[in-house]
Amino acid sequence: MRLLPRDERFFDLFTAVAQRAVEAAALLEELLKSEDHRRGHLVDSIKRLEHEADQLTHEVVARLDRTFITPLDREDIHTLASRLDDVVDLIDGVARRAQIFHAGTAPTGAILLAEVIKRISEQTLAAVNGLSKDKDGAVLTACIAIKRLEEEGDSIYHEWLGKLFEGTPDPVTVIKWKELYDNMERTLDSAEDVANILESISIKHG
Repeated sequence: MRLLPRDERFFDLFTAVAQRAVEAAALLEELLKSEDHRRGHLVDSIKRLEHEADQLTHEVVARLDRTFITPLDREDIHTLASRLDDVVDLIDGVARRAQIFHAGTAPTGAILLAEVIKRISEQTLAAVNGLSKDKDGAVLTACIAIKRLEEEGDSIYHEWLGKLFEGTPDPVTVIKWKELYDNMERTLDSAEDVANILESISIKHG
């Protein structure tokens, strides 16, 4: 017995968006480890991935409109596609703000958060792959890992947000990095939203 009815294209599209998130997260980490003047091409590369993710998400929605019998509930398909796309959008937002703000050398906390975003994106891809391969155990395992990583990122966020205000920091620098930290934390929350949807789908069809 299969976990889910087959419509390979929907699953392929989910996987393709999750893969863009992994690639964008790796570029974000590289961007934050780079000097300010070397970030332009990385921002452009992340924007390209964000555009590709948008196109793939649009294809999911268009296919949903054309398909009479879907492999998942229509609402689940739409929500999963949207939330996966949100992760890539948020990564793109962090990259663009770092460029617009001329944020300068990234604090250690930003790099640590970028590393967690990369790992959580990899686990999101693993969860989506588990869904497409009828492996509900793999989905739930990856979802547990995502939630642990979100908690790890939340701890890093609060610790390093506090460090921004230590001593007598430059107010403009604080404003810039606080907004970047906030957006990185939202990226982790969005990945957890994906995990919640995948977990619900897996349990529903298990």
